[in-house]
Amino acid sequence: MTDDRIARRNVAVLVMAQTLFGAQMPMLIIFGGLAGSFLADNKALATLPISIMMLMTMFMATPISLFMGRYGRRAGFLIGISAGAAGGLLGALALYERAFWLLLVAALFSGIYQSCHGFYRFAAADTASDTFRPRAISWVLAGGLGAALLGPELGARLHDAIPLTPFAGAYLAIAALNIVFAPILLLLNIPCPQTDATAGPARSPLLQALRRPPVAVAILCGMVSYALMTLMMTATPLAMQGCGFATETAADVVRWHVIAMFAPSFITGDLIRRFGNLRIIAIGLGLLALSGVIALLDVRLPNFYIALMLLGAGWNFGFIGATTLLASAVKPEERSRVQGFNDFCVFGLVTVASFSSGGLLNWSGWAAVQLAMPPFLVAAAIGLVWLIIKNVNLQKAADSA
Repeated sequence: MTDDRIARRNVAVLVMAQTLFGAQMPMLIIFGGLAGSFLADNKALATLPISIMMLMTMFMATPISLFMGRYGRRAGFLIGISAGAAGGLLGALALYERAFWLLLVAALFSGIYQSCHGFYRFAAADTASDTFRPRAISWVLAGGLGAALLGPELGARLHDAIPLTPFAGAYLAIAALNIVFAPILLLLNIPCPQTDATAGPARSPLLQALRRPPVAVAILCGMVSYALMTLMMTATPLAMQGCGFATETAADVVRWHVIAMFAPSFITGDLIRRFGNLRIIAIGLGLLALSGVIALLDVRLPNFYIALMLLGAGWNFGFIGATTLLASAVKPEERSRVQGFNDFCVFGLVTVASFSSGGLLNWSGWAAVQLAMPPFLVAAAIGLVWLIIKNVNLQKAADSA
């Protein structure tokens, strides 16, 4: 049986890493679009830096996962924070030079960071027992609560720290986070998986794993939960700016959104153990739908706060539920391939969402962002219902046998 003392130590390290390195993500979301709007001649391209970051995250997911499968989580995470530091420095230089193209290059490096960072949740499960796994995943994601407080606060205080260079201070703070706190990752104790190297011909191929309903539904629900959250969150700072709200107000809304993303993580693992993954995923999808309804009702400040907080909570239940379902459904020898493919799909749809967000907002307004959500929610709900029915039928067959 897996020794959960080691798992708990790894979780503690990953919580610190999630808090400190994760603080750059709300800053990149808040200031990526604002910096893009400041530098781009065509304002419809304002969210392109965020989209480029997500695109790179998608393309790097499989290579990074396979790299970690061979050389270990720690090596992959160190690559991630090195890229994050480079992205921060290049972003600040882009703003100083007024070079939109350089901001896009910075976004490529930030995407490499984001791709590596996405595997923190799977790393938490690597050394955990079946009983501890839901808590391990949710506790690591709970570290994002600290990131939600730290990131926007750093951004709000430092974005104008460089004279005549708006937002550059935030990008320098991103670089500093990655450089100063890098030694934390050296404390991880996650062995390289031996099964990937030794299983040989007996190893289950990716397609065989994807044919299993829990794997397919977990990937689908993870994709929808993350993409719809990104769709609305990416557009929010620009929508609020268009409604006359200050940058600091938009930053505060995003701060509370990110708090809502991660604060439920302290209990999400226990809820999954009590009620099961599928019920928690269903609640997450319902909260995402409700957030869109609230946002459609009005563009007053309370609506932005409530909608974005519901959006964050919906992401938490949907994404953690999907992650736990996937982690439980794959074999050790499948992990690097299936997890890499999962994040490729998740961030692929996230990329489409972030690309679409700026265009929908610029061409059709804030309401169009919410009206794009229902088809994806319906698709995820259908997959979830299909899996529930299949599980019920399997249980009946087992009871009758």
